[in-house]
Amino acid sequence: MGECKSSSARYGVVAIGRNEGERLRKCLESALSRAATVVYVDSGSTDNSVAIALALGSSVVELDMRIPFTAARARNEGFKRLQQLNRSLPYVQFVDGDCLIVNGWLEAAAKFLDSHPDVAAVCGRRREIQPGRSIYNLLCDIEWDTPIGETRKCGGDAMMRITAFEAAKGYRENLIAGEEPELCVRLRAAAWRIWRLDVEMTLHDAAMMRFGQWWKRNKRAGHAFAEGAWLHGAPPELHYSREAKRALAWGVLIPYFILIAAYVHPLWLGLLLIYPLQVARIAFYDNPLSKTAWLRSTFLMLGRLPEGQGLLTFYANKLIGKRGALIEYK
Repeated sequence: MGECKSSSARYGVVAIGRNEGERLRKCLESALSRAATVVYVDSGSTDNSVAIALALGSSVVELDMRIPFTAARARNEGFKRLQQLNRSLPYVQFVDGDCLIVNGWLEAAAKFLDSHPDVAAVCGRRREIQPGRSIYNLLCDIEWDTPIGETRKCGGDAMMRITAFEAAKGYRENLIAGEEPELCVRLRAAAWRIWRLDVEMTLHDAAMMRFGQWWKRNKRAGHAFAEGAWLHGAPPELHYSREAKRALAWGVLIPYFILIAAYVHPLWLGLLLIYPLQVARIAFYDNPLSKTAWLRSTFLMLGRLPEGQGLLTFYANKLIGKRGALIEYK
């Protein structure tokens, strides 16, 4: 089970998900026709996700949910199963269960890794399937539009060189977010390189329709910034150091100062104008004539508040010695 018709393929696929339903079907179908081996890791689905994966012919790993779940743990467990099924593979493609792998990506990624032996991980362009369905989907689509070439990190969708992945001991399983950039820090420390190609890679279905979902997603980002900076924020890496400081300043210190000062005198509330001024500064830097630039800058600044909340959550848990709970927006 999990072995595909394309037995000559030199890469396997590990997909993770929970309650993805038909989105998972599309994800696995996009992988099964091209990869040598496909593993699906399920994290306690209550829908028919496991049945879908089994019916399609994917190997399935059902996580023990008595152990705290993280996406990092799911990917590591999927990789272990992949190795059990096929030890001859040089590459593994990790993909989220709400993503569809674009035709041609796996071949392009493997070809690039073949010709660049110093590259540990390669990713391509991730796009939203329905960016016009909501503002929040559109914001995700904008977020995925990142620079091409050598980069410092990849996302959840990426093809990795198995020897490099094993040497790094995989993902750090106790991270509730930001596990991919953290792995990339360790890969680069071992002299590996990370690359992003100008090739369509995956189509993502955020299905983010509510403000509350968007808020939780940014809170999770703030937690990832804080934990990433805690682990690797010192020079020379400075991993997520800038992002954590930005969340602290705009999401915690400035708003709390204004609220405390306004308690003394309401005129201090005028300092809140610093936020729209910062929105305008970012938009003018990008493109003042673009509606997309204004939308992006507005939500970037608004997002500092949940980021600050996530940052405070991380440090509060650190203070009392508590493990952080998963922050999910779906």
